[in-house]
Amino acid sequence: MSIPTATRLHAADASVTVLSNTPFVTDWARRYFGSWWNAFEVPAQGVCAGPLVTADIDDNTYAQLLTLVTSCPHDAVTYAKARLLLARDSMGTITGVSPEEGLAYRSEQLGSYVTIAGHTSEALALASARIAREMIRAALLRSGWTLLHASAVVRDDRALLAFGSKGSGKTTTALLLAGRGAQLLANDRVFVKVVGDELRVLPWPSAAAVGLGLLDALGLYDVVRERLQAGEQLHPTQHQDVTDALFAGRREPLWESGGKRERKVQVFPDQFATWFDMELTTGGRAAALLFPRIDPSAVPAVIEGDRALGEDDFMSGATEDRYPDHFGLAPGINGGGDDLARAAVADQLAALPHHQVVLGHDVQANADFLAELAGHL
Repeated sequence: MSIPTATRLHAADASVTVLSNTPFVTDWARRYFGSWWNAFEVPAQGVCAGPLVTADIDDNTYAQLLTLVTSCPHDAVTYAKARLLLARDSMGTITGVSPEEGLAYRSEQLGSYVTIAGHTSEALALASARIAREMIRAALLRSGWTLLHASAVVRDDRALLAFGSKGSGKTTTALLLAGRGAQLLANDRVFVKVVGDELRVLPWPSAAAVGLGLLDALGLYDVVRERLQAGEQLHPTQHQDVTDALFAGRREPLWESGGKRERKVQVFPDQFATWFDMELTTGGRAAALLFPRIDPSAVPAVIEGDRALGEDDFMSGATEDRYPDHFGLAPGINGGGDDLARAAVADQLAALPHHQVVLGHDVQANADFLAELAGHL
């Protein structure tokens, strides 16, 4: 019989414990969250208080939950790009089974206790990390945090937030500044909360999606390729076509069929430090906003305009199409924060310096420009 292990995650005043009969699962949680949230091993004996995720290799429990769901009225939904069969009983317990992934979930006590049973350690680790992160998100939103669609770097506790739609240059801006000594806080989204007269920021741990072309432009492509050739791995959600392209030395963008969505390299949070020599940080205070735009022929510069924050700059339930709250982890809470908290954040952000910038394809010039601009904010 396997000896259970446990990892506890902390972010601000929120915490979740991951308990498993498979050390790979709890080791994964410490690796995935440790760089941005405080994740550490705790004694498994006596762990019972929620919030708690129990994730075990357990074929019998999986089979029982599959039978339970399929033998009663249930819905078929999508979760993490996979089909999920979902049922709810009269006590509010939610049971879900993903046959393709070989995972079964059971959420009880308003999402404070989630049990996951699966067949393989990697699938179980991915699922438990996903649920634990959503439980932390729910706790933070309940305590007044809001989730922004932004990248962020920090220097001397001062956070620079970069906003914009896909392809605008948020990730480029953050990685260029992180390569110039700033601490990387967030790649695509960041928690914010008004605390006194400050706007505090927290990271949202996730694998970072970086296109092959951008990876090459930043001078990081060869590092990734050499690490892969040496037997190291990127995040398992990365499409096999991307891995094949890296081994083949392909540097141009790789598109899905139809050309609407780019397939990108999926970088573990800790790989920014271990592979790219970028320092990560666990928080800061918002100091300024950047609104980048990429123009291949442009010389990097501050441009005229009065860009204000809009709905697309705040995360919401509508934008969480990959991980909707099927398990009732945040009942009655908008996916990005409640209206009052968002209004308070919007007011604070509006009072900070705003700069619209244009970046070209000269990476060195972009980095020099952004580093100088950040130094004056």
